Amino acid sequence: MAVVVVLAVILLAMVGHSSGAWCVCREGLSEAMLQKTLDYACGAGADCGPIHQNGPCFNPNTVKSHCSYAVNSFFQKKGQSPGTCDFAGTATVSASDPTPSLMEALITSRVVPLRILCRKLSSVSADFSCLEFKRYPCRSGRVSVMNHPKLLRPVTASVQPQELSALGHEGNIVPSKEIMDLWRDVEAVCFDVDSTVCVDEGIDELAEFCGAGKAVAEWTARAMGGSVPFEEALAARLSLFKPSLSKVEEYLQKRPPRLSPGIEELVKKLRANKIDVYLISGGFRQMINPVASILGIPRENIFANNILFGNSGEFVGFDENEPTSRSGGKAKAVQQIRETRLYKTMAMIGDGATDLEARKPGGADLFICYAGVQLREAVAAQADWLIFKFEPLLNSLD
Repeated sequence: MAVVVVLAVILLAMVGHSSGAWCVCREGLSEAMLQKTLDYACGAGADCGPIHQNGPCFNPNTVKSHCSYAVNSFFQKKGQSPGTCDFAGTATVSASDPTPSLMEALITSRVVPLRILCRKLSSVSADFSCLEFKRYPCRSGRVSVMNHPKLLRPVTASVQPQELSALGHEGNIVPSKEIMDLWRDVEAVCFDVDSTVCVDEGIDELAEFCGAGKAVAEWTARAMGGSVPFEEALAARLSLFKPSLSKVEEYLQKRPPRLSPGIEELVKKLRANKIDVYLISGGFRQMINPVASILGIPRENIFANNILFGNSGEFVGFDENEPTSRSGGKAKAVQQIRETRLYKTMAMIGDGATDLEARKPGGADLFICYAGVQLREAVAAQADWLIFKFEPLLNSLD
């Protein structure tokens, strides 16, 4: 036990010399999810040689430790750039030096004798899971080290509730190689607008502006969850507040679009890579046109509904000929785009059941569920890739 205390004192002495930021795998994840994150980080360019068996950082031999080593290696290689410590919500940046957790492990864990070369501890390297050593002349002897230590939880940034509740989606929160290859080969990307490109549900916001927000929001939740046909929900919602042309114009003037974080950068990257971008929405063109203008998306790449007004600007209904005005409409729109433009690979990104419907033969090849605003469990469970931020999509295009 004495040697354990000595090592603990040495570790304490070195803590004061470290600084910076670290990327760590989140607490509460299953080993299967940690393993997928580990595999993805190593495949994306992390230096994972040291955590191979007999490597200098193989111990502590736990999936959590190896996962944190890999994501941190990637994070440091990218210069700690924003968005490079996300891994579809399975990792996060820690401002706290995790070295004290090693001291805790030394004190609390079962120890086994192991003969090693005496070395003097120096500073902690950027890849914190493996301590950096310098040779120091001393007499060899027996030193006790921990066997499968129990690590302390690092201090991490706050987690959005929808991310925590999605930890059970192990099969799609970290994409498979097949899905990643499809994404990197994509020729066109179709985005839902409400709760995806924008943080709001447009029709809910317009209804609230007109004084019928709560009743309309309840219908929206049912429509997005797939419990009622979309066309039924659309007609019911509009009938509750019947927006006039003047009211819509006033709304657009007083409440400009609120874009989701990272969407402008992602669309810019897609366009720079010669990937066509479309907006496919069950919302209304009157409210989506300004969004398209901000993102530089041409009007002909918008598939959305259209509110109809009378000669005096009064509400008279919506254009039922628009494919997105009914269930299956987004799928039909994607199929129409593919048939016209002859794309080989297409992706649909959204949060609702109508977006999921677009993934079908002749339509989208993959469906990416964006749950940064709303996590709809039934939809997320069937997605090819579940994300909470757009950074993973952006970073994978580099």
